[in-house]
Amino acid sequence: MHHADRTPSRRAFLDATGATVAAGLLAGCTSDSAQPGRPAPSSAATPSTPAPVPATGRHQAGVTLPRSAQHNLLAVVADLDTAVAPGPLLAELGETIRALTAGSDPRLLGLSPGDLTVTVGVGPRLVRTAGASLPGAADLPRFSRERIASQARGGDLLLQICAGDALLAPLAAVALLDQAGDRIRERWRQSGRRGTDVSVAKGLTAPRNLLGFIDGIVGPHTTAEQERDLWLAGPPAVAGGTLAVLRRMELDLTRFAALSVAEQEAVFGRHRDSGVPLSGGTVASGPELGAKTPDGRYLVPVDAHVRRANPTVVGVGHMLRRSYSTDEPAPGLLFISFQNDLRTFTATLARMDASDALLPFTTTTASATFLILPGFDQQHPLGSHLFD
Repeated sequence: MHHADRTPSRRAFLDATGATVAAGLLAGCTSDSAQPGRPAPSSAATPSTPAPVPATGRHQAGVTLPRSAQHNLLAVVADLDTAVAPGPLLAELGETIRALTAGSDPRLLGLSPGDLTVTVGVGPRLVRTAGASLPGAADLPRFSRERIASQARGGDLLLQICAGDALLAPLAAVALLDQAGDRIRERWRQSGRRGTDVSVAKGLTAPRNLLGFIDGIVGPHTTAEQERDLWLAGPPAVAGGTLAVLRRMELDLTRFAALSVAEQEAVFGRHRDSGVPLSGGTVASGPELGAKTPDGRYLVPVDAHVRRANPTVVGVGHMLRRSYSTDEPAPGLLFISFQNDLRTFTATLARMDASDALLPFTTTTASATFLILPGFDQQHPLGSHLFD
């Protein structure tokens, strides 16, 4: 594998990942629909050894499966060398993912895979080689409050690795990048962590973000909602996939913390402790955007985040949103959204750009969009529907 910067040795990389784990790096990846647990190879799952997640199926794992929280996330963004055919590479990666999640890959060094998932996406350049009009062929536009180096914008390949065991994500990344070898060149990577989950409805939880607020309350949580707003229905080459957007953001935590609690709540449009909208109801309630005080002021301020990003107001579907707190290269968030129409994200952010009280506390330092490939199995290798 060629790195954009100085290329470390394989041993140096393993040493670095070990140091990261030793420092207590935590991340997280959760999902929103139930999946029966597959029995562990040697014994039933326990709290310390979560049930394995099947790598194969209609959809890739790691978007809505598993339901229970995984604590660690590592996202790796890379480019394919121009002479590399994506089909054979993706098929190999799929087989490596099957081996990793089954615990049969020796590069896991004897660790149980637990709930390890690997989700693979391909960037617009590769999608366009299969069809210029396909979902995922469009590049992500530029927005305000960006400070993005060229290396951190776009990319051909996304490897999203989630696991409950902090050791698994870097080991799985080493195995996948070793399998790809010189065919890919890494652009950037990001680890992150999610806060403690808070119950927001029956069978649904959401974590707190680095700003102290419950994050990811609104989204396509039911099967019907996911079929409507999350999964691609066609064309056949992409059916069962989805579109992902990654945005890494630095947060001005010092300035946000200097606000009073009431001022922080006005930024989000929700109460910080409970997550309940400022217009009332429950944490799972949609905000009543027309509700006013007796003197005529909106209970949810006109520039509050929940108002500016409200799907009904924007006129788009719901996105499955996840935010992961980061320490490096700076304190902030790695934002990931999944949706079946890129306009769901672009129209929402364009409306936020116009006036959203949250944006002045953020600076985006990396940005990319990917077609998350449909699911795969032994008869239909990863990426085979798109790349013959």
